[in-house]
Amino acid sequence: MGSDRGSATIWMTAFMAVLWMVTMTVVYVGVARVARHRAQSAADLSALAVAQWAFATPEGACDRAGAIAVANGARIDSCSVVDGVAEISASVRFAVPLLGDHTAIAMARAGPVGAQA
Repeated sequence: MGSDRGSATIWMTAFMAVLWMVTMTVVYVGVARVARHRAQSAADLSALAVAQWAFATPEGACDRAGAIAVANGARIDSCSVVDGVAEISASVRFAVPLLGDHTAIAMARAGPVGAQA
């Protein structure tokens, strides 16, 4: 029985290390998912705005998309309007502790019903 003395401390230390790694993995995945959803929301809202303004002022439609994306914490990487159909690519930068900066990218399309682009 003397050889088991102090083994609980080692087992608890190992258990806490594993628990910490699992918790941090869950947090990192959560941060990435939130950034992806923010990018997708910004892309969707921007595409809807561009599609709405594509017929009235096609030259200023993408500028409006940029303003909407910035208001949602994202930026527009690409914006195009073809036959009233808007295609948007938006991105959100996020930082993960110990792993550095990353970028979540999302794309969206919006336009009139039945439009083909």
